[in-house]
Formats: sequence, C-alpha cells, structure tokens
Amino acid sequence: MTDGIVLPPGGGRKLVTEAQEVTFKVTGDSSRTGSLFEVLVPPGFDVGAHVHTRSEEIFYVLEGDLELFAFEPDERTPDDWQQWRGSGGLKPIQAGAGSCMFVPAGCPHAFTNLGDEPARMLFLSAPPPDHERYFEELLEILGVGAADHESVARLREKYDIHQITPLRYAARQTP
Repeated sequence: MTDGIVLPPGGGRKLVTEAQEVTFKVTGDSSRTGSLFEVLVPPGFDVGAHVHTRSEEIFYVLEGDLELFAFEPDERTPDDWQQWRGSGGLKPIQAGAGSCMFVPAGCPHAFTNLGDEPARMLFLSAPPPDHERYFEELLEILGVGAADHESVARLREKYDIHQITPLRYAARQTP
C-alpha cells in the first residue's frame, strides 16, 4: 500500500526567483495522472499563447486577477492573443478568484497578469512529469531578469509547448 500526501498551507517544494514562484504540491513521483502546482504570477507576466499536443491542464485562480483564454481563434496572430476572437463571440476574459480554466490537448491558451499585484493560481497538468521539469528549467532562465526569447523557445519545444505568441516578462526595477 502507498501512503497519500497531506500538505499544510505553503507546503511543498518551492522554486523561487525574482520572476516567478512555483510550489510543487503533487508530482510524478507520487501520481501517474497529474502534477499539481501553486503558481505566483507576478504583475506583467504573460505566458504567451501556446498549444500542447499531449497535455491537458486545469487552472484555478486562488487570488488576484488574470486574463485567460482557451479557444481556437478565428485567426492566430503572432503577437497579441488578447485581441483574439473565436467562434460564437469567444474572447479572453478577466478572471478573479474562483475562476477555472480547462485546456484540452490541442487547444490554444494563455494567461497574463495585467494588474499591479501578484496573482496566485492552482495548476494541474496531466500527464506528469513534463511540466515539473519545464518549470525547473524555465525558472532558471527567468531568474536572470527579462525573458531570453530564444532560450524560452528552445525549452518550450523540448516540452511539447508550441508557442504562438511570445512569453513576456521583464523583472521590475527597484528604485
């Protein structure tokens, strides 16, 4: 028999950089079906529109406001997904605490924090462990400040993340 996992608030393995904070709650070491993360999304962070061919994802906003979308747009433009529109009037939405987004494999999606305060979300990815390794490597890249687009693009390709619009994040300068 295998024991389960019970974590207190704030529990789990944390990866922290100036650009991002990710707490691994459940990983492929414990689950065959999914990885669960708590992610702090800093102001100005835009994950960029992208697609996974193998992964499904669920995002649940815990605190703050994010702009979210998960649909095939009428036209994929290479720069600004926030202006995308889909059939039946679909468009990105402002999502506050309690909002949930499900992303099936093959569905374009993105999120951004347009506000002045960090947002927190719970993020489930299946199957594990690709997103675990991806987060570890991404935070190494973002830990140096502004996103290095070539490094991010290579990393994303390695982990079945087909980028449509760029990841954007510039570390905020302190006076």
